[in-house]
Amino acid sequence: MLNSELHYRLAADGLLLLHSLFVAFVLLGLLVVFVGAWRGWQWVRYPLWRFCHLGAVAFVVVQAWLGQVCPLTTWEMALRLRAGEATYDGAFIAHWLESLLYYRAPDWVFIALYTAFGGLVLLSLLMVPPRGRKRDN
Repeated sequence: MLNSELHYRLAADGLLLLHSLFVAFVLLGLLVVFVGAWRGWQWVRYPLWRFCHLGAVAFVVVQAWLGQVCPLTTWEMALRLRAGEATYDGAFIAHWLESLLYYRAPDWVFIALYTAFGGLVLLSLLMVPPRGRKRDN
């Protein structure tokens, strides 16, 4: 493998890791909010945490509705091509669900799932409302 190909491969692997962390934040973030509320963790109510999570979920939902592939997927595939590696078609989540769970579904199924998940995140804002830190007087 040429030195430049190795750099492209490492960059693609780094983007894959970043993408995986983003997916974990989106999926586990909602669970953390509900578990944290139940356990009394005040930090799950901090507006910065909640609105960062909401923004990430909104990005996924809007992108799905617009029929766009995640930019991280596009960048990763471009780097893999430059490294001389095989790539995959479609979206990151759809590819890995198919690869890991042998699950195939039309695009509208993923759009519906993303939208429903976004609705749950909005509902969590009502059920576990964000609050600032308590201040000592």
